[in-house]
Amino acid sequence: MTRLLIAAGLFLTSTLAAAGTLEVYKSPSCGCCTAWAEHMRDNGFEVEVHNTENLQSIKEKAGLKPGMGSCHTAFIDGYAIEGHVPAEDVKRLLEQRPDAHGLTVPGMPVGSPGMEMGDRRDAYKVLLYGEDGVRVFATHP
Repeated sequence: MTRLLIAAGLFLTSTLAAAGTLEVYKSPSCGCCTAWAEHMRDNGFEVEVHNTENLQSIKEKAGLKPGMGSCHTAFIDGYAIEGHVPAEDVKRLLEQRPDAHGLTVPGMPVGSPGMEMGDRRDAYKVLLYGEDGVRVFATHP
């Protein structure tokens, strides 16, 4: 029984990590976006980066409203991931599969993945957004 549970846990973990390729759209010159993509790779995601100068059309495709944007937009398994969302929150989104467009961290909070600046950390919220509105998905102090 224990082996079966361990095998099931390993299967779930490997399935989650391989749930799909994270397609990241960013400006070719943005270093923090590159650092966020590396954070996602370091946390088990397969990442494909697309450099583009036209991010507005990508953000429209993601269903983002004014004030919800950041510097890069990604897509995975039918969800949009906007900005510096931690990998742990994306994993939870993919586990829970809520009815939503995706997650966003508006702006570029210091200390979020890809925005590290020494020991400085700003508190920020990860928002779940969709047809039913916007709600806090996670808080990072």
